[in-house]
Order: sequence, then structure tokens, then C-alpha cells
Amino acid sequence: MSRSPIAMGSVLRNARATLATAPPPLILAALYAVLIVMGAAVLMLPVSHTVAITWSDALFTSTSAVTVTGLVVLDTGADLTLFGQMTVAFLIQMGGLGLMTFAALILGALGLPVGITGRIYLRDDLNQSSVNQLSRLVVTILKAVAFCEIVGALLLALTFVPQYGFARGMWEAVFHSISAFNNAGFSTFADGLAGYATDPVVNSVIPALFIVGGIGYIVLHDIFSRKNWRAWSLHTKIMLLGTAILIPWSVGMFAFLEWDNPGTLGQFDSIWARLTVSWFQGVTTRTAGFNTTDIGAMHDSTSMMFISLMLIGGGPTSTAGGIKVTTFVVMIIATIAFFRRQQQLHLFGRSIVFEQVLKVMALTSISVILVFVGVFLLTVSHDGDFLDISFEVASAFGTVGLSRGYTGELSGFGRAVIVIIMFLGRVGPLTLGFFLATKVAPRVRYPESNVYLG
Repeated sequence: MSRSPIAMGSVLRNARATLATAPPPLILAALYAVLIVMGAAVLMLPVSHTVAITWSDALFTSTSAVTVTGLVVLDTGADLTLFGQMTVAFLIQMGGLGLMTFAALILGALGLPVGITGRIYLRDDLNQSSVNQLSRLVVTILKAVAFCEIVGALLLALTFVPQYGFARGMWEAVFHSISAFNNAGFSTFADGLAGYATDPVVNSVIPALFIVGGIGYIVLHDIFSRKNWRAWSLHTKIMLLGTAILIPWSVGMFAFLEWDNPGTLGQFDSIWARLTVSWFQGVTTRTAGFNTTDIGAMHDSTSMMFISLMLIGGGPTSTAGGIKVTTFVVMIIATIAFFRRQQQLHLFGRSIVFEQVLKVMALTSISVILVFVGVFLLTVSHDGDFLDISFEVASAFGTVGLSRGYTGELSGFGRAVIVIIMFLGRVGPLTLGFFLATKVAPRVRYPESNVYLG
């Protein structure tokens, strides 16, 4: 029995009212989930794959692409057709842009009001003084994406076109440019970029793309719109400071720990080749997920260092994952201030309010708990090396995509755990930020008391 137009109109109005009152992060998370399911459905089409795949394969691949992680259970180049690879590239592009533009565009496109709380979060998350400035930031984002990915593809074509011919070479260049800029780590080559470990174009263009994509568009907007260092925001200064410390540290430590390892740097005779691989593998660790050497052959000490870097991740409002560099820096500053018995946090002539420290504590605590739960669930359900499992979970949470070869060992339950962690690692910060931005005035003030710590 068909419903009357009046009844259908009432249903639509009720649905619209429900969406209007739903928290924006819930809507965005639901949009991500819908995109993942739709992507999996497209990958299941016969035109998308060259071998038989299961719904588990498709869902895992789609989730990894939308969350710009890069963990794979399929050989992207061999198991997927050109259409399937294009689908993955589209999902990567949508996922990479999602957290930066969905908040400003999708709700408006659906005609949904953001609300006071949503406006407070959007202003805080995008580091703007008012919501009205969000449109300018979105324009900056779209311009940067188009420019970087086009230029990146043209430069990568200098390496891929002579090797594979014009048609396939251009596609390889476009795919890897999209994957690199969005910090996805997907590659159409079975061994990743190991075949280009010493190629000068690949080792300069790919890192440039994922560093720019992972540093955050607020930083880029500051750099190009304000030429004076003093005019830059505190966020930009902290982000650049953290990046300037982490990159030399990760590159130098990888070279130091792996220099004589025959499975990684030791296989190269040239000092320049070892330094080139150290550069690429050091900077890709925090969120990009590409590899030019065998990750499973690294020393345990190097793997532990990689886990810490993957958990830190890149910059806010970027294509990167992790707890973010700014969170890590503020946490270090707060720790130093505690030991110095300082009541106020300050850096570059600006103070950091106590509320920001609470946000850092909340985000770090929730992230650590999520990683520990993921490691526990995989340890209980799988027989495997503890370091391999920990590395896999950290890579999923940081949406990095590096693996010590354990992804293929995951059971159906293990895949589900990694899918959830990838999803929460990408959407979680947005949801958490919404609740952290919601201020509820206390109805009753209680007397203070001491709790003994340490």
C-alpha cells in the first residue's frame, strides 16, 4: 500500500528535523560510513577487480582508502582493474578532503543549521576568529589541492612515462600524486615504492606532496598570506617547530639504527643511497605510509620508534592522522611547565590557556586507550608477534598504512578491529573536538580537595 503525498511529506519533514538536531560530528561520521559502504559496493562490481574478492576485502579496502590509511589486503595494481584503481583514488580524494571541507560545505549543502555549538567547534578546529572566514579557508584548500596534485603528477610522469609508456605512466603519476598528497600510502606496485628507492624524482616529489598535505592548510594559509614571522599564528609556529624537530629526528634515527641492517639500508653500497632511503622512510613514517624498503626487516628498536612517530602524526586540518604534532608539542610544554612549577604555559610570546591543556590530555588519553584496546583484542584473537600487532594497530590509528607484513594474517575479526580503529582514527578527532568545544556551566560548585598522585 503506497503512502499519500501528505504522509511522505511528513516523513521527510521529520527526517529533516532529526538531522537538524543531530550533532554535526554524528552526521559527518555517518557520511563517512555511507561513503565507505558505497565504495565497497563499487569495488565488488565485476568491472572493479581481476580476481575474486569478498565483501571483507572490499570493505577493508574502502575503509583504508576513505580514512587515507593505506593498509591493504589486495594488490591494488594486480587485483583491481583500472576502474577499481580509479575508485580507490576517488575514495582517497574524498577521504583526504573530508575532515577539512565537510564541516564547512556538507552541512550547508544539506541545508542543515550548524548551531551555536557546531559553530564554536568549527571556529576552534579551523583556527579562525569567526565562522565567516571558513569560506576563504575552503577556497585556499581547494586551490592548494588542485595545484599540488597536478604539479605532482606532471613531475612524477618524468619517471613513470618513460618506463610504462604515456597512458599507463600518466595514470601511475596521477594515482601516486593523489595518494601522496592525501597521505594515503596506496601504491599500484606490489612492493610499494621499493623499486624507486634511489630515484631522485620519486624521493623528492612524493615527500614534498605528503609533507605539504600533512602540515595543514592553516599553516599554508599563514605562510602565503602573511610574509612576516611575527604575524603568523601560534598554531603555525608550533606546527613548524614540531615538524622541524621531528623530521631530522626521524631521518637521523632511521639512518643510525638501520645503517648496517642488510634487510634495509645495508643492502645499498653507496652512502648517498642509504641517506636517500633514510630521508624517504624517515619522513613518510608519521602519516604517509609509503615505503622504499622492507618494513618487516627493520630492527625492533626502529619499529618502536616508528610506532611513536605514527601515533604523533601530522598537523590539524590536514590529510594526516595521529594525535597531531600540535597536541604533542603542547603536551611537552605542559610537562616542562609542571617541573618548573609554572602556572602558565607560554611559547613564542603567547600563552596557552588551561582549556587547551585539558583538550590535549583528553585526546591523548582516549588515543592511548583506543590503541591499547586494539592491541589487546588482536593479541587475544591472533597468534603473532606482539610487536607486529602493536605496529599494525598504531599504523591503523595514525592512518599511516605501514605494516610489518601482518595485514595479510588478520582473521575476519582482526580485520573488523582494524577497520574500526582506522575509522575512529580518522573521524574520532572531529567527534572529540565537538564535545570538547561544548561548554556546560556547572550547576553546583564543590569544595576543593587533594588527590595524591605519583
